[in-house]
Amino acid sequence: MLRRFSVNFALFSIALDALLVAAALRLAVLYRPALNALSFAQTIEAGGALLPDVLYIVFPILWVAVLLLFAVYDGRRNLRVVDEMSSLTLGCLLAAIASAGALYLSFRDVSRLLFVLFALFAVVSLGGWRLLYRLGQRWLGFRAEQRRVLVVGAGEIGRQVQTQIQQHGKLGLLFLGFLDDETSGDEVLGYLNDARQVVMAQKPDDVVIALPGWAYQRVNTLAAELHDLPVRTWVIPDYFALALHRAQVDDFAGLPLLDLRAPALSDYQRLTKRAFDVALVLLLAPLALPAMGLISVAILLADGAPVLLRQKRVGENGRVFDMLKFRTMVPYAELLLPEDDSLLHKRRDDPRVTRVGGFLRRTSLDELPQFFNILRGEMSLVGPRPELPELVERYETWQRKRFAVPQGLTGWWQINGRSDKPMHLHTEDDLYYVQNYSLGLDLLILWRTLWTVLSGRGAY
Repeated sequence: MLRRFSVNFALFSIALDALLVAAALRLAVLYRPALNALSFAQTIEAGGALLPDVLYIVFPILWVAVLLLFAVYDGRRNLRVVDEMSSLTLGCLLAAIASAGALYLSFRDVSRLLFVLFALFAVVSLGGWRLLYRLGQRWLGFRAEQRRVLVVGAGEIGRQVQTQIQQHGKLGLLFLGFLDDETSGDEVLGYLNDARQVVMAQKPDDVVIALPGWAYQRVNTLAAELHDLPVRTWVIPDYFALALHRAQVDDFAGLPLLDLRAPALSDYQRLTKRAFDVALVLLLAPLALPAMGLISVAILLADGAPVLLRQKRVGENGRVFDMLKFRTMVPYAELLLPEDDSLLHKRRDDPRVTRVGGFLRRTSLDELPQFFNILRGEMSLVGPRPELPELVERYETWQRKRFAVPQGLTGWWQINGRSDKPMHLHTEDDLYYVQNYSLGLDLLILWRTLWTVLSGRGAY
C-alpha cells in the first residue's frame, strides 16, 4: 500500500533521468578543454572534444535500464532517503562501468577524463534532483497521490495500521477511521455490518481488514460485500504476531504460503551485503594475515597453545556455529568462571585475561580470526553480535528478532557502548539496526567502529 510516488511520476523520473544523462554527456564535452592544464590530461582544443551522436541516445537508455534493474523507479521501494541513495549510487556505478565497456568495444578514442567528468555530472544530477524533491516534500508540502484508507478492526493490529498510516502521511495516505463492533469513539465510523454503507459514503481507496483471529469468519462476508465496489481490499492475518521479525507471502505451486520467519533483508540487500563483506575482507587480507601471524607467535611464546578459541555462538535465524577468536585467557578459563555475573557482563579486572590477551582485547585484535567466519558466510562485517547459546536460552520472544539478519563482527551496539553495556541489555540497539538496515548504515558503523577501537572505549 505504501507508495512514495505514482506510476506517472515514475515515468516522469525515467524521462528526466534520460535527459540529465544526455545533458551530463554534453556538459562533459564542453568542460573537458578546461582540464588541459592537468599534467596527465591530453590537450583538447575548445570544441574539439566531439562525441558520436549515437552516444547521446545509447547512454541515456543504458543508464535508465540499469536503474530499472536496481528498482530505483519502484514506488513501493526506497521509502527512506538512505535506501534510495544507496540504490541510486550502486545503479550509477554499474551504469558507469557498462558505459565504459560500451566505449571500449566501440569508440576507444573518447577521452577518459571526459568520461570521468560525464559520470560525475550524471551522478550529481540524478541524485541532486531527488534530494531536492524530498526537501520539497518535507518543507513545501509536496505530497504523493492521496489514498484514503478505512481500517476494519480497532484492536491492537488495527491501531498499528493507524499509526503507520499517520506516520507516512507525506506518502499520500489518509486515515478515515475504523469499523468495529467492540469499540466506540470519534474514530469508529460504524459496525462491521455497516461496511458497505460506510464505504459508499466515505469513498475510501483502500480497506484494510485487521481483525483478530477469532473474528476471521467475518473476512469472507466483508470481502463479498465489497467485491463490486471500487475499493482495494487488504487483509492482515493475525498470524503476523507470531513472526520472528516480519512475515511475507510466497508462492508454492500456485498456493500462497505465509513465511513467519522471513529474513529482514531482501534478496537484493543480502546480495549487496554479502558482496561488500567478501570484497572488503579480501581487500584487508594483505594487512590482516601478517598481523594474525605475529599475534599467533606472541600468544605461543607468552602463553603457549592453543592460539585460537572456538566458541559456540548463535547466528542468523538461530543457527549455531563455531566463532573464532584469538585466545586471550589462561587455559581452562571456564573452570575459573566467577559465580557472579561474568556470563552477562565483561569485567575490566578479570584475572583470567593474560597480558597479551589484555592488549588484544583493548585493540580488538582478538576478533581478527572472524574474517574466516565472514568468508564462510557464518557472519557479516556489520550486524548484531553473535550470542552464547546459554544466553539466548534466556531470551524473551521479542529479543529473538535480532537473529533476522546475519550476525556481525561489529554493530550498532559496539559503537554505542561496547563492553560498558551488559550483553543482555543491548538488544534494543540490535533491533534498531535490524529495522533500519541499509548499506549506508553499515558504512557509518564501520567508520565509527574505527574511531571507537582507536579510543579503546569499552574494550576489555
